[in-house]
Amino acid sequence: MKYFFVYVLFFNMLLYSQPNEKTDSIAYYSSLSNSEIQNNNYKDALLHTQQAILYAIKIKNSKDQALQTFNLGKIYFDIRKYDDAIETFLKTAAIFSNFESSKDHALTYYHIGLCYMEKGNFDRAAIYFERAKTINNSLKIPDNAELFNLQKALIYQSKNKFELASSIYKIIIAKEDNPALLNTKTEALYHMGNIEALKNRNNLALNYFTKALELNSKNENLVQKSNILLALSSVYEKMLDKNTAYSYLKQHLNLKERISILDNEKLGIDDYKKFKDSQRLKEIAQTNYDSKEQEKANKFSKLISVFAIALISILSLLSLSLYKNNIIRNQSNLLLKEKNNELEIAKDKAEKASKARSEFLSTVSHELRTPLNAINGITHLLLEEKPKKTQMDYLSSLQFSAEYLTKFINEILEINKIDSEKVEIEYTRFHLKKLLRNIQNSLKELASANNNSFKLEIDETIPDYLIGDPTKLSQIILNLINNALKFTSDGAVTVIANLKKVTDEKATLYFEVTDTGIGISEDKLLSVFDSFSQGSIEVNRKYGGTGLGLTIVKKLIEILGGQIKLKSIVGEGSTFSFKLQFLVSSEPLELEIKPKVNYDSKLVNKKILLVEDNKINQMISKKMLEKKGIYCTIIDSGEDAIEIAKSNTFDLILMDVHLPGINGTIATQEIRTFDNITPIIALTAISLDENRDMLLSFGMNDVITKPFIPEEFYTVIAEYI
Repeated sequence: MKYFFVYVLFFNMLLYSQPNEKTDSIAYYSSLSNSEIQNNNYKDALLHTQQAILYAIKIKNSKDQALQTFNLGKIYFDIRKYDDAIETFLKTAAIFSNFESSKDHALTYYHIGLCYMEKGNFDRAAIYFERAKTINNSLKIPDNAELFNLQKALIYQSKNKFELASSIYKIIIAKEDNPALLNTKTEALYHMGNIEALKNRNNLALNYFTKALELNSKNENLVQKSNILLALSSVYEKMLDKNTAYSYLKQHLNLKERISILDNEKLGIDDYKKFKDSQRLKEIAQTNYDSKEQEKANKFSKLISVFAIALISILSLLSLSLYKNNIIRNQSNLLLKEKNNELEIAKDKAEKASKARSEFLSTVSHELRTPLNAINGITHLLLEEKPKKTQMDYLSSLQFSAEYLTKFINEILEINKIDSEKVEIEYTRFHLKKLLRNIQNSLKELASANNNSFKLEIDETIPDYLIGDPTKLSQIILNLINNALKFTSDGAVTVIANLKKVTDEKATLYFEVTDTGIGISEDKLLSVFDSFSQGSIEVNRKYGGTGLGLTIVKKLIEILGGQIKLKSIVGEGSTFSFKLQFLVSSEPLELEIKPKVNYDSKLVNKKILLVEDNKINQMISKKMLEKKGIYCTIIDSGEDAIEIAKSNTFDLILMDVHLPGINGTIATQEIRTFDNITPIIALTAISLDENRDMLLSFGMNDVITKPFIPEEFYTVIAEYI
């Protein structure tokens, strides 16, 4: 009997040591399952996947168990058994949680989100999509198919947040075609069509549905195609084109019948019931097996219990000591809990105060722009009317004060945007060397005003074409150079750009701005980066300034992934330096050089509709337009603007965004339903919640920000008129 047991043990070891045995392995069952799925035979696919799971449990391979359980959940999802799919995916996620984060773990959460989307529970779906995205971000896995953005847009759409959903759909649609993105772009086009159809913009809806149908033909997603055909039928029916509506409806019904046949071929109701019953029996058998194993373990534990009794006696003596310590610890924990509650309350108060401050500054800066626009406009008009020499000083001072206040308001708004995390990084191809030389040329006059030499030293090994955010980089360098030139007289300002290293198509660059100015005392080196802070009260009175420039610089550099450093000695000068990483582009930059517009000849005898509710701004804008020979019609509400645009022809419409009644964006949207030709330019004091892209999405051609510079005002109008 003893030798028989040894023989059986040896035979089992020999049996399980054959990894290439094709008839009993996870790979074998998995390949069978995949083959059955391709043949649309989901009955056998379920059985083979279940065999793969049981085999993984048998050989105690948790990772393969998780992968095969995921495959089972995927099959449930494909046959639309969403409750069973969620239960199975949750089991998968629980197993994956025992290992390091992986792409498969993220994919599991993503499919749970898809199941909840199908069930109409969008809040639960959003939770699991966010978990999947967090794992992908930690693993630095790019979302090449824009899957997370699509689901985010669908959730916005389900909550009737159509503007937010549309902005995401448009980003997806604008992407270049590639096989991974094809299905996502089709879905984005289809849902954009639905949004336009809800707004009764039938022609736009048809355009999106037609493009969706064209893309669908490349990937043959039958369910997706069926939805698009039904949507086309509905729009044509609304447009009273019954024949076309019927044609698309007929195609939809035929396709739906075909899908139904394919679904029935996948798995019958009886087949699914039998599989679930057999699955339960296997789980019960597994439980019985586990029970027997537990019984063996119990016998072994009896032997250990003898030793445990001895240990219990020793531990009892320790318990008394631990009990006393526990009382002390509980008291300490109670005190700590109270302190934590106090900290939570203080944190909430601080967050509310920060939010209130941000909203207040945003409102103040926004509201100041309208009267400031009036000041700028009146000053411009007075300067053009050949004032007396005695009046020139007053008008020049007024113009300087207005420009200073405009800069101050812009910097407050910039700080608010950064603090509110509404600043996004752009990735644009640009020529760094040309960018720096253009900045140098634009500041030569300022340098000569204080008799400063202004040098630019660029490392020639820096690649010509980089991909990054040139706008924010320009803002950083301009602020630093402006600071250096302002606080330096009869000295030198030097800008250095060096290449530190290039690896994997990424370039790390070092920037330095050095001056020989007044310098900063050691105790002020950190505080100069705080909002509204300068070296001292005396410095502020002598040199002026808002004290926000360096705050913006520091925050922008941190957003771009760098850190600013400062070295300074009083009376000798200061050096600001930072490093940033950019992608290297092998493609040359296509520069679009716009010729300077000679607007005087282009504006004469043109008809412009001005939609503006502020009486002072009406007067100023009309006066400025009439000086260029333009005929100006003024309307002060969005409703009247729509009516007059229907019955009159204008060369251009200037539309204030904030109007009584319906605002300028909605008015523009309505005008675009019957007029897609007349240029519409937005006039706005852009606030924290507005941006250029949002305004353009309503059908506006361009944006002029209040307070506007007259030259830019005329140039933009001339460009579109």
